[in-house]
Amino acid sequence: MRLETVAVIGGGAWGTALAQAAAMAGRSVELVLRNPELAQAINTTHENAAALPGVPLLEAIVATTSLSSADIVVLAVPAQATRTLLASLDPALLAGKAVVLSAKGLETGTLARQSEILADMAPDSIGFVLSGPSFAIDVARGRPTAVTLAGEDANQTSELATALAGPSFRPYAADDRIGVEIAGALKNVYALACGAVEGAELGASARSALIARGYAEMARMVAAMGGSAHTLTGLAGLGDLTLTCTSVQSRNYQFGMALGAGRRTADILAGGAKLAEGVATTPVAAALARSLDIDVPLIDAVDAVVTGRADIATIVAGLMSRPLKREH
Repeated sequence: MRLETVAVIGGGAWGTALAQAAAMAGRSVELVLRNPELAQAINTTHENAAALPGVPLLEAIVATTSLSSADIVVLAVPAQATRTLLASLDPALLAGKAVVLSAKGLETGTLARQSEILADMAPDSIGFVLSGPSFAIDVARGRPTAVTLAGEDANQTSELATALAGPSFRPYAADDRIGVEIAGALKNVYALACGAVEGAELGASARSALIARGYAEMARMVAAMGGSAHTLTGLAGLGDLTLTCTSVQSRNYQFGMALGAGRRTADILAGGAKLAEGVATTPVAAALARSLDIDVPLIDAVDAVVTGRADIATIVAGLMSRPLKREH
């Protein structure tokens, strides 16, 4: 594969950060936006003031409103918008190209992973999944960040990881796309739960227990989907779960804090909360677990809180009254 030029579709904080990382790796980068005024402003000021104010962007990044024939295409739109975005593109533009999926979530209605959506909409593309412990501001400012890049072909994945690696952004190649995608989606669900524990002032001990039990629950889901439990010991699993479930920088954690404080999902969204992928993913994950006949009490609990069927106090009481079992 030719891997010299990169097009990042999505001008939010994460898309801008990935464009910066690709430029730091020595690639020529297009940042594809919907807003022509924002594109012009970025090209003039070399800053995305709307998404990452105060972060200077490298001159190798050129903002545009149309996708060209880049060697590598990075999709950096919300998980629920991936299918709509792909429907707007000519599949021929992606044929034979490396397409990197960076959204972490399961699709409402279809229960599909991001790579499954890509296979539906652009079957001739070569899909890769990027996930791991990373905040946009850290990536954009060149702070040390290590992530996982998963693909089906080991050689192609390693070549792409090398092409995107820079002095501070290190993608490690892997072959378990299923495990990486499921871990990336579910960690947002557990981050909502950990944030709710914080918002309800239930203590650090409860949060730690929740992370541990969430990890075990995630492992059951990954195994049932055909992924590898070994994936969860790495960056895309334990690394991302730990970061998202312990940091107030996490949008999902922040949203969970509001839920734990007694606010309703609709009110939080109406108040202008930033996108938290876990809000949409939680009911999808619960439905997926039911279809696989997997016991996921934590996902079910978060689903009840997000959908307003129960408050955090009721949920905690229910979880604490579950029968004691041996820990494996």
